[in-house]
Amino acid sequence: MARLPRLIVPNQPHHVIQTGANNQDVFLHADDYKAFLDWLRTAARTYKVAIHAYCLMPNHLHLLVTPSDDVGLGQMMQWVGRYYVPYFNQKYSRTGTLWNGRYKTSLIDADEYFMLCSRYIEFNPVRNGLVARAEDYPWSSYCHHAGIRPDGLVTDHAKVWELGNTPFQREAAYTAISEPALSAEQLDVVSKALLKGWPLGSDKFKTALQNKVKRQVLPAKRGRPFKTKPETT
Repeated sequence: MARLPRLIVPNQPHHVIQTGANNQDVFLHADDYKAFLDWLRTAARTYKVAIHAYCLMPNHLHLLVTPSDDVGLGQMMQWVGRYYVPYFNQKYSRTGTLWNGRYKTSLIDADEYFMLCSRYIEFNPVRNGLVARAEDYPWSSYCHHAGIRPDGLVTDHAKVWELGNTPFQREAAYTAISEPALSAEQLDVVSKALLKGWPLGSDKFKTALQNKVKRQVLPAKRGRPFKTKPETT
């Protein structure tokens, strides 16, 4: 089934993924991660995109963001690529594209799926066997949410603020929520929406979204439509 055209809605959270071409590594050294995050911080501020969660994996990256308009997210990603790709190519004596096409994104129903997506992103290194605990991975936002290390790149979403009245309460609640591993079903629903470009939310959310943006936001049914309505038996 074909992926729908990218849907960007201002002031709504979006889950973003960008992968290396042919799944090649795009971060080879600690300096690469730091350089990318520095440029991402500048671009996010410039194009008014709030970054709520992130994880830089060796061959791909995840972001959970809220753009303030319908063009800022694309501008941010393009700006970072304009600086990072030449940096990487020059450093490692290579040429050509670094990314596997354009980034993919899934618009998120914050009430139902924000916390799930944040956990999905931050526990990616654990699921892939890079570390035993999320707090041991230095290139994600988990340490910020768990109160281990503040991260100026992160803008806490309203759903995080709802976890408690003080930073300590929010951090403790976030840690507790994150302890159970995500189920195979939870992983599958997030992955499918992201890779297909589908919105992730309740049926009510998707219907309201489709009415708001006046365009198709869900995949069409397979097969050609009937020229005449088939008889039923």
